[in-house]
Amino acid sequence: MRAILGIDTSNYTTSAALIDVQSGKIAAKAGKLLPVKQGEHGVRQSDAVFHHTAALPSIVEELYRGREVQTVAVAVSEKPAEQEGSYMPCFLAGVNAAAVSAQALGVPLFQTSHQIGHILACLYSCESLAALKAPFLCFHVSGGTTDALLVKPTGESLSVKRVAKSLDLKAGQAVDRIGAAMGLAFPAGKELEALALGSTKHYRKRAALKGADCSLSGLQNLSERMLAQGESREDTARFTLDYIANTLQAMSEVLLEHYGQLPLYFAGGVMSNTIIKEQLSNALGARFCAPEYARDNAAGIALYGYLKWKNLIN
Repeated sequence: MRAILGIDTSNYTTSAALIDVQSGKIAAKAGKLLPVKQGEHGVRQSDAVFHHTAALPSIVEELYRGREVQTVAVAVSEKPAEQEGSYMPCFLAGVNAAAVSAQALGVPLFQTSHQIGHILACLYSCESLAALKAPFLCFHVSGGTTDALLVKPTGESLSVKRVAKSLDLKAGQAVDRIGAAMGLAFPAGKELEALALGSTKHYRKRAALKGADCSLSGLQNLSERMLAQGESREDTARFTLDYIANTLQAMSEVLLEHYGQLPLYFAGGVMSNTIIKEQLSNALGARFCAPEYARDNAAGIALYGYLKWKNLIN
């Protein structure tokens, strides 16, 4: 198999993937969550760099084990997002590993952002790569971002413009902080969803918007107040997820009114949540990244490398 190796070292997950250049399909992917101590909300950058550096060799070895692979290119995420000044030290671990690999193999190295990886992983999992031929809207909703992106094809690459964002707390941060207040393990999304599914209530609190931008800092305060006042963990979890769904719906409605009825996609780890997905699907007809590709993973990075490599050889 001739393949492209993709590497992603986000703030929460070390991951790698192989894409078969003949079929354009992901042939293998592997990843490992960075360790987070009980009660903490994330990982310090210095610790993230260490854990990525330690984990990458075994993750890449897992991909190649038992496979006859000729690696024709390497792709890596070099920064969190496409915005100017976007930078996190944790991505240096992946960039250094990818650069050394490409030099040793004598193959091209392609660098992109973690955010573009999420966009491409979403389209791949939806079998919607044809969407790259025209503009579309894609939300990237995770622990580090709550961004709405206007994506346009630009010859060899993609133009990604952030057209709306959270002005304070990100959706994934809210989930993890409220989960920590309940004693849930990090990341808290799966356990919070399980609790929310045990509630019989539905909450339609109005979203806090400024234009298409949102504010989520009030969500943490409201949810923690519910817990302090004796509300059940199930109802508090449901309120948290309904609040996020209501906010994303309100942001989407503003953007669709402004930009017209463009195709709408949702990517990022938070979008694995079935409660949020159900509301947005019913209200907006949006499409969602499959859960296995919504969490941080290198599949979209490998796909980016494949698209660049195809352009290079044609």
